[in-house]
Amino acid sequence: MSDAAPRRFFFVHVQKAAGTSLVFRLRRHFGRAAIYPPESDRGNTILVDDLLERWRTHRDEIVVVTGHFPLCTVEILGASFTTLTVLREPIERTLSYLRHHRDLTPEDAEKPLEAIYDDPFRFQGFIHNHMVKMFSLTPEEHTAGMLTPVQFTSRHLERAKQNLATVDVVGLQERFTDFCTELSSRFGWDLGNEPTLNRTRPFDVSDAFRARIAEDNAMDVELYAFAEQLVEQRQGRATSGV
Repeated sequence: MSDAAPRRFFFVHVQKAAGTSLVFRLRRHFGRAAIYPPESDRGNTILVDDLLERWRTHRDEIVVVTGHFPLCTVEILGASFTTLTVLREPIERTLSYLRHHRDLTPEDAEKPLEAIYDDPFRFQGFIHNHMVKMFSLTPEEHTAGMLTPVQFTSRHLERAKQNLATVDVVGLQERFTDFCTELSSRFGWDLGNEPTLNRTRPFDVSDAFRARIAEDNAMDVELYAFAEQLVEQRQGRATSGV
């Protein structure tokens, strides 16, 4: 009988980057009890304290931790995980978030996307260099998961790049099928081929608004370019057998 610890996985779920589609497939493969958060408790996708409480009582059952938790949550949990993530082009990610918020929030249903973008809580918590935040926060900086307020500096961008390079499997939303194929090949998972979930209806926005999003989130733009290079490099090594 082996005393080796079971292999566990931590999925850094970047908002509006096909993460819900992956979680749906993971539940089908592993079973609902093996995934955090449980399907009956979908609200606990950003509260690290709730994750820690369930981890204390159900860690033997949990195989995959998902949710909108920064990568540093792995250190906070104090366990060994194989790490996974999917990133998305920052302008499209932001527009998808804004459309999704408007679709789900009746009181904002008639608001222009720009007005939602300008809301300080939503901009700081869900938009501003969101991906850099998810990969650069340290346990010491972390106060409220992905809602932690950050005064971004160049150190955050460099730390995000360094930390992203340590993630075991990195995917791009635009190549989500390739990401699932890699997971299935590496780990023997049956993830099926269901269509991507939660696609919001496209909505025309001005070039000026797109340019503003790119400028406000310049660190995310640079991190995404780094992620594209990282994925290409890893695929090249896999193809060449290195």
